Amino acid sequence: MSRVFAYCRVSTSDQVMTNQRQEIEAAGFRIERHRVIEECVSGSVLAGKRPGFMRMVDRLEPGDVLVVTKLDRLGRNAMDVRGTVERLADSQVRVHCLALGGVDLTSPAGKMTMQVIAAVAEFERDLLIERTKAGISRARSQGKRFGRPLSLSQDQRAQALGRLASGATVSQVARELATSRQTIMRVRNALTS
Repeated sequence: MSRVFAYCRVSTSDQVMTNQRQEIEAAGFRIERHRVIEECVSGSVLAGKRPGFMRMVDRLEPGDVLVVTKLDRLGRNAMDVRGTVERLADSQVRVHCLALGGVDLTSPAGKMTMQVIAAVAEFERDLLIERTKAGISRARSQGKRFGRPLSLSQDQRAQALGRLASGATVSQVARELATSRQTIMRVRNALTS
């Protein structure tokens, strides 16, 4: 007889997993408490890097069923989710996603659903990258500087170089300008490079 496991995940400690457990029960799954795996970890962390998920995978046997409320409980990266579902299918573990009508993602219909989701996710990812690049280009064309702000103004940099040239130590100049020695060394090194 197949055993049923549930994987419930939240991203932050101020979130609760009660809703996920209730959704799974409302869908008709009666899962023994020791087979409900709960984990607080970002969805951006690959499934293979999540301690709770990996402990659960070690317990799964052929014929078992894994239930998740939504596909994003397995991960945010469509390629990782697809790889995870395929690895579980190779181990003869069925994966049911309640948000997709309880479809078994390892069945032919589930595989097709996964391919469509992966294609949409890849399209969205490409659009996001395209929009990000366009935004960066626009900001640069408007004179926006990226990166960490300079800790010293141009006047302070000139003052630091003048003090170093007159024989002051890096530590003295750093104290005078209320900055770190590393900042003064970067100013000095920028002049010599």
